Amino acid sequence: MSIVKNFYKNSFSFFFEKNNLICFLIVISIFALDRISKIKIIDHQIDNSKIYINDFINFDLTWNTGIGFGLFSYNSNIIYNSITAIIGAVIIFIIYLLIKSLFIEKVLFSLVLGGALGNFYDRLIYYAVPDFIDIHYKSFHWFTFNMADIFITAGIIMLFGKELFGKNEKN
Repeated sequence: MSIVKNFYKNSFSFFFEKNNLICFLIVISIFALDRISKIKIIDHQIDNSKIYINDFINFDLTWNTGIGFGLFSYNSNIIYNSITAIIGAVIIFIIYLLIKSLFIEKVLFSLVLGGALGNFYDRLIYYAVPDFIDIHYKSFHWFTFNMADIFITAGIIMLFGKELFGKNEKN
């Protein structure tokens, strides 16, 4: 009984430590922003066509069954389910890294985790990820992406930058 009581006590105190609470709020905020943006674009494009912003950016809904930038998009349930399972395992690993990291890394992993959870949710609910941000110049179009992809990419770039250019920190 003492082991169970200690587990709950440690889990509860871990969650409400200031740094972990901040990271949790980051994850929830990114997930919510991603969900709201996707719901808005899906609702809009049920009745309308793409949204023209300017000569370089439009919002145009596409459904991505692959991973980032439409890579590995296949029409096979086995491949789709395998990729989804791998993404789920990566999310669990990111949570582990977030727990074991120092504060700045926790924040950066939170950016990645919030976006990854947003896209993972879509894979489970819609069986595809709605991408809608279309950046282009004349007839050249970059890969279509969403808000979650922005946070995942930013978090990963900052983690790489921190590792390459940051000072080594000791606990």
